[in-house]
Amino acid sequence: MFKIDIHNHIIPEHMPDWVKKFGYDGFIHLDHHKNCGARMMVGTKFFREVESNCWDPTVRMKECDHAGVHVQVLSTIPVMFSYWAKPKDCLEVSMFLNDHIAEVVSRYPKRFVGLGTIPMQDPELAVGELERCMKIGLKGVQIGSHVVDDWNLGSPALLPVFEAASRLNASVFVHPWDMAGQERMQRYWLPWLLGMPTETALAICSMIFGGVFEKLPKLRVAFAHGGGTFPSLIGRIEHGFASRPDLVAIHNNENPRSYVGKFFIDSLVHEPNVLDYLVKFMGANRIALGSDYPFPLGEQVPGSLIESMPYDDKTKELLLSGSALEWLNMEKKFFQ
Repeated sequence: MFKIDIHNHIIPEHMPDWVKKFGYDGFIHLDHHKNCGARMMVGTKFFREVESNCWDPTVRMKECDHAGVHVQVLSTIPVMFSYWAKPKDCLEVSMFLNDHIAEVVSRYPKRFVGLGTIPMQDPELAVGELERCMKIGLKGVQIGSHVVDDWNLGSPALLPVFEAASRLNASVFVHPWDMAGQERMQRYWLPWLLGMPTETALAICSMIFGGVFEKLPKLRVAFAHGGGTFPSLIGRIEHGFASRPDLVAIHNNENPRSYVGKFFIDSLVHEPNVLDYLVKFMGANRIALGSDYPFPLGEQVPGSLIESMPYDDKTKELLLSGSALEWLNMEKKFFQ
């Protein structure tokens, strides 16, 4: 079956020395210490080892062919968001990354779709770069699960960004980053194992309770990692809404359960029973294949969990490509 993987990350092979240019630390650079491999560094601090499949589209396409993936939706690695930076510096980084993704897509339009990154800490600049992303051939943007400490995605300050996305018919992919409570999760890789799913649930609840989906019903948003912990906590969330509306329903008095099916999630849950629950909970038409390629916590053979399930062909087709096409507002024939 046709496969579109909506959750993939890419980085340019070579980047400017942002620290030297901007005069302060915190920006990522690559230390190409070996053939076909590099260390992602934050100043002198090691962040992650990456291989050439993280930047080389020809390597990607070979690996996609091996896994039977026809199209990847490219987005930057979330550590590159740089929401902590000065807004104009973040804009410059974003433009560099977006131009790179647009260039890859322009070279291989049948294999890749691109999402940009925008300086969410300055909504006016973010809207401007979102508009530019759409002009250079990207289909939308990837954003973080929050922006700064007091700006979750339901913050009124961010509404203009979502209004612009709706107006421009841009797809939005929400990915966790800068996970809350990391100071208590230093061991066992817990920020990635537990922090990320919690961040995603925080983003979904913030957008629901902040009224974003209510105000912008045509906005197309997809959340990473199967919606995080939100689907398993919906009963508790709904009960809290009903029992303490004075605390929960202060900006939106619609039942949070009513928004299930009004946004998308990816399929990256690693567990057949969880995927089956999500199909029943969300509907297969709201779940899109996502692998987190090329990182080890992702699905090593994208779509293998979906293909292993005892679903009929129509359901599998929705999960493997149909939902992604709807989220992207694209048609399969574009890639043929």
